[in-house]
Amino acid sequence: MKTWKLVSGILSIILFAVVTFQSCAAGIVNTLEENGSSSGSFGFVVAILMLAGGIVSIASRKSTGKGGNIALIILFGLAALLGFAGYGNYSDLVVWSVWCLINAILAVIASIKTKKSIE
Repeated sequence: MKTWKLVSGILSIILFAVVTFQSCAAGIVNTLEENGSSSGSFGFVVAILMLAGGIVSIASRKSTGKGGNIALIILFGLAALLGFAGYGNYSDLVVWSVWCLINAILAVIASIKTKKSIE
């Protein structure tokens, strides 16, 4: 699971930039069309949570406890939940939400495989 944490952390940090730019573009489109959608704002929050999840994933890859995995479950799970809830006209947000959901599920698996409890 150490390799997964490193790879997913690096990819999440890289995808942070992509999601941020797309969210800004979606926010501008929402403003210009005056459609009342807030999918650009949801996308920006998902991007911030992805960045935080990526940093935690890299930082906790060698830990033996469950604390890092629990933090990843919360960060990526919240990002997936917000992304699915607020995608609106920013349909790529579903793709990034699926990425976050996959990371949250793998963090749950890593947490189950970890034998040491929180101390």
